Amino acid sequence: METTHLGKTSALPSSPDEAVLDYVPNPRLEALYLVRFTSPEFTSLCPVTGQPDFAHLVIDYAPGETIVESKSLKLFLGSFRNHCGFHEDVTVGIGQRLCQEMEPRWLRIGGYWYPRGGMPIDVFWQSGAPPEDLWLPDQGVQPYRGRG
Repeated sequence: METTHLGKTSALPSSPDEAVLDYVPNPRLEALYLVRFTSPEFTSLCPVTGQPDFAHLVIDYAPGETIVESKSLKLFLGSFRNHCGFHEDVTVGIGQRLCQEMEPRWLRIGGYWYPRGGMPIDVFWQSGAPPEDLWLPDQGVQPYRGRG
């Protein structure tokens, strides 16, 4: 399978729409297993003020025929640095794009956003019910506690 980024020099895409996600064949097609990506320093921009918003993203998925290539995923997530979007739109949009293109057996995303206007916003989305017998560990992100 030909990839756009793997083993090549790649520039950060200027927007999520321009980002190309690469997928490679699932090396363990017969196995039901979970893949987790975490992005603890995810950044996008507030669509009202243009100020940066920060989140800790956790993406869990059970692969189907393909897996997402991690370098292309990092570049895709990095392309949000100059993208304006509400937390809900950004979080759900990432999950839906991965589902539409990769067609995993199951996917969930947790967007644990740091406070905006003094209120943290957490956004969760999943593609449907998880497959039976899939081990689902807790996403491991503590609720926001402020100063203590």
